Amino acid sequence: MIEIKNLVKTFKDGPVETRVLKGIDFAAASGEFIAIMGRSGAGKSTLLYQISLLDEPSGGEIRINGKEAHAMSEREKMLFRLAEFGYVFQDYALLPELTALENVALPLYMQGTSRAAAEAKAAAALERVGLGKRLGNLPSQLSGGEQQRVSISRAIAHTPGVLFADEPTANLDKESSATVMSIFKELHEGGQTIIMVTHEEEFARFAERIVKLDDGKIISDTRI
Repeated sequence: MIEIKNLVKTFKDGPVETRVLKGIDFAAASGEFIAIMGRSGAGKSTLLYQISLLDEPSGGEIRINGKEAHAMSEREKMLFRLAEFGYVFQDYALLPELTALENVALPLYMQGTSRAAAEAKAAAALERVGLGKRLGNLPSQLSGGEQQRVSISRAIAHTPGVLFADEPTANLDKESSATVMSIFKELHEGGQTIIMVTHEEEFARFAERIVKLDDGKIISDTRI
């Protein structure tokens, strides 16, 4: 599903260049659950942002479902992300003025889904993560764990090809973290492809494959 060759990412700050990714080769098959690990600054989130087309690499190739990422226009990438990818971030990234239902339905509206269909899909996704009775709550009326579950619902409501998660348990307590990882496990068992960045070994074990980075390079790629 995803193939990366010699991926390089360099950040510039005036005359200073910092190479964060240093020639990454990586592939992910449909249905895999992959955890990307490494110490702070190893390049985990940077790699995830390149794979998920949220950022532009400095060099190398990214091919997704046979499509060359560098050949896509910015609009094509945006439409591809909306249709094919789901995203879960550590800070939830919910709009505070929208209810849980509205937050989940928003990407569906952006895809051109009718209001009735979008709200039905959003309600089903929230029900799936145990928030069927919190549809009308604002993010401020939800706990951190509940907000992250809303974020997961938003990511899966349109049945994405790949679910990307960047440190999804970083801001959660142990109980909420376990709930979130149980949801990921259930999604994976249902066939969902998941690529997750985490620094926590206990949650990486929910995956079937662990890719470890250090200093911008893959140092191990292990099936568990």
